[in-house]
Amino acid sequence: MPSPFTWTVRVYYEDTDAGGIVFYANYLKFFERARTEWLRAAGVDQQALIEREGAGFVVKSASIDYHAPARLDDEITLTLTVEKLGRASVQFAQKAYKGDQLLVEASVKVGCVDLATVRPRSLPGDVADKMRAA
Repeated sequence: MPSPFTWTVRVYYEDTDAGGIVFYANYLKFFERARTEWLRAAGVDQQALIEREGAGFVVKSASIDYHAPARLDDEITLTLTVEKLGRASVQFAQKAYKGDQLLVEASVKVGCVDLATVRPRSLPGDVADKMRAA
């Protein structure tokens, strides 16, 4: 199994609630950014995909478990692994850590859609190849 893609993020004031703890929904933003950076590292240009194919990615489902809080100024390491690459979707396992401590884990399914109709479509061949290689 390939090693997970990792990306770090710093917790800013805007990410926290009144108690200085990361607001739970912001982990979805952090995980979204990690997926975007993974695509970029794999050589997938999302803007070109939109312009060339009229295709984009949407989240179909997300399941999240929270284990421990992150706080203002913490550095969080996000990991991402592809669990399943389908014809029109990708299932990701994503985790957030502070050091060795697991903070949050999520299973996120992302679908490829035709942006004009917002209906599922196959991943373009070159995109699927780059995802498999990543």
